[in-house]
Amino acid sequence: MARRGLARNVKRHDLRRYTLAVSLAEPPSPSTCPPESCRDCRLRPLAAFAPLQGGELAHIQQFRRRTLTLAAGAMVIPEHRRGGQLFTLYAGWAFRFKTLRDGRRQILNFLLPGDFIGLQEEFADGATPGVEAVTEVQLCVFPLDGLWPMFQAYPKLGYDVTWLAAREEHWVDQHLLTAGRRSAMERVAMLLMHLYRRGERLGMVQGGELPFPITQQHIADVLGLSLVHTNKTLRRLHRLGLHSLEEGRLRLLDPHALEHLADYYERPLRQSPLI
Repeated sequence: MARRGLARNVKRHDLRRYTLAVSLAEPPSPSTCPPESCRDCRLRPLAAFAPLQGGELAHIQQFRRRTLTLAAGAMVIPEHRRGGQLFTLYAGWAFRFKTLRDGRRQILNFLLPGDFIGLQEEFADGATPGVEAVTEVQLCVFPLDGLWPMFQAYPKLGYDVTWLAAREEHWVDQHLLTAGRRSAMERVAMLLMHLYRRGERLGMVQGGELPFPITQQHIADVLGLSLVHTNKTLRRLHRLGLHSLEEGRLRLLDPHALEHLADYYERPLRQSPLI
């Protein structure tokens, strides 16, 4: 009953410091293809993304080679294979992963609209992670060999790419802390808070609910838990009245208690670059 007491008695926090104001614009659905012109992008008006300066948008338009639609379960980037391409996830969900020789899989992180994909290929010496679509995904495709000319022509865009890489490193650090030190309940609480807050800043939360295509197997693979342990932990958090996960939609019933349980105290989310 200690956890139930935690859920009831946790100190309330002002959640406004964790999130940016939500734009009136809505993110594209997974079936919405990227527009031909970057000026018509439905992600850029969102408050989550920083505005561009000068000729940066025109250069990104020139940098982009094509758009791509992939079905759920398709490989955006096959594991251990170099493809020479970068991607911006325009719509849908995906994840980065590595597998061991016997087939065991570790999900490294989940990808949401606006995330820049494929930088590891440029800088990694060894085998690179794969990227798999969770839902149908829409992608903007860029040539990897166009990255350095972009840095030279627009150093600010080069800084933006560095910022995106540093943010991903920060998330990997948090994941390492979660896998190494948090209990099963703390791990699941942290993941639910992290994904909900990311979706919220993208305007994906409607009526308090986040479309949540992540399965229990995905959760087990990202948190290093067995499928049985994951199921039991989710049901225990639900019985404590902390969250509801039904028909592919996540609702945080007591986000303050989840934050306290997960030790989730992030700084205010900054606007991020969008390539």
